[in-house]
Amino acid sequence: MKTKRTVQLKPMTVAALKVVRANEMGAFLDAGTGNTSDDILLHKAQQTAEVKIGDVVRVFLYLDPKKRLTASMRVPKMREGQIARLKIINVTNDGAFVDAGAERGIFMPFAEMRGRPQVGEVVWAKIYSDKSGRLAASMKVSDEIRRASKPATAVKRGDKIKGAVFNIIDAGAFVFSDEQHIVFVPQKDIPRVLRIGEVVEARVTYLREDGRLDASLRAAKENALERDAEKIFAFMQAQGGSMPFGDKTAPEKIYAVFKLSKAAFKRAVGHLYSQRRIDKIDGGFKINA
Repeated sequence: MKTKRTVQLKPMTVAALKVVRANEMGAFLDAGTGNTSDDILLHKAQQTAEVKIGDVVRVFLYLDPKKRLTASMRVPKMREGQIARLKIINVTNDGAFVDAGAERGIFMPFAEMRGRPQVGEVVWAKIYSDKSGRLAASMKVSDEIRRASKPATAVKRGDKIKGAVFNIIDAGAFVFSDEQHIVFVPQKDIPRVLRIGEVVEARVTYLREDGRLDASLRAAKENALERDAEKIFAFMQAQGGSMPFGDKTAPEKIYAVFKLSKAAFKRAVGHLYSQRRIDKIDGGFKINA
């Protein structure tokens, strides 16, 4: 006789269930209701190893197209609370689905996102159980990354470090490196718009006492000078050959337009001026004919 289960089985959960019968379609698992019509099909296509009557198998439960509870031995490859880089496989009006290695994608509510990831992007995420007991995904992994991180003891200023962005705030972006170091990139050192999950290579600029790092996505000054100068020159060309920015312009206005500090702006303008590509005018500069 079957033992009645006290907890009702739900889709998007993992359970250990006993094989009670089999046919040409596959194996049937005991749902614990005492009613054989509630037995859950583990189709042959969803079996990753041979099963026989009496075996207890760990399965991922989901709803088939007819809304019937169905089982698969393809369970998530990570446990609850673990973090991993997961691919976004679908986006809906309610959230997104990530590939965690299970038979079906794991749902990520909008409230658990950082930014708005798109299909195909890979993001740092964790698996958790929501209030209904179903598995869900979250990009809010700062605490987990902090616990998994290692101090950067063998890194020096100027080293290149590679990793994936896991959070972006007004002050800058946080990166978890391949070496499991937490890296902060200040906003002034981010020359373009970043996306959560994007893999970047940064140059270490500061080693913190707590073992974390500051870094920059900008080139070293000797390389950045030419790039910054060309950015300013292209802006002037697009504005008809001049710009209303100079020594007296507020740093905030310069940064808002060029994403450069005032010091970097002055170096780049001085470089263009020394090459006689631009000349001074009242309140700014113009391109030399």
